[in-house]
Amino acid sequence: MKLLLASGSPRRKQLLGDLGYDITVTAPLFDEGQIRAEDPKQLVAALAEGKGRSVCAPQGVLLVAADTVVVFNGTILGKPADAADAKRMLSMLSGNTHRVYTGVYLRRDEKERVFTDCSFVTFRALSAQEIDAYVQSGSPMDKAGSYGIQETDFVSEIQGSFNNIVGFPTELFQRIIKEF
Repeated sequence: MKLLLASGSPRRKQLLGDLGYDITVTAPLFDEGQIRAEDPKQLVAALAEGKGRSVCAPQGVLLVAADTVVVFNGTILGKPADAADAKRMLSMLSGNTHRVYTGVYLRRDEKERVFTDCSFVTFRALSAQEIDAYVQSGSPMDKAGSYGIQETDFVSEIQGSFNNIVGFPTELFQRIIKEF
């Protein structure tokens, strides 16, 4: 099946590519700042839908858009604004459990579907030196919660989909895709 991925995320492209889909990527032209929601599930669903609706897909092609946030103690953590923000987020997550929500929007011709997934992640206690070194690498800057689970050893436990934490819930997607 051909997919049009409305995302600039190389991680999402890789996850979908690993499932064997023929993928074309188009970056969405969508102002994420216009979406406000206190509930993280509603937020990621609205962001994914907004991104998806901003992209036109050819007839018969499945359009896929997604958005991921990290939530700790009721606070939604998106991508960091700068290095200090990344350090702040990683310090908050150190030694604690947080949630990762991903919203996905699917559209093929006239059929649409929005769904969300949630995973739990527990970080081991991180030293200030570990946080500084990771932030200095530049890696946290394009990631919700300031980290990529696939590139760190910060995690002591996960519950739920690992791929959801990376940025796309492949397991749930494969069940839902059957509708399309």
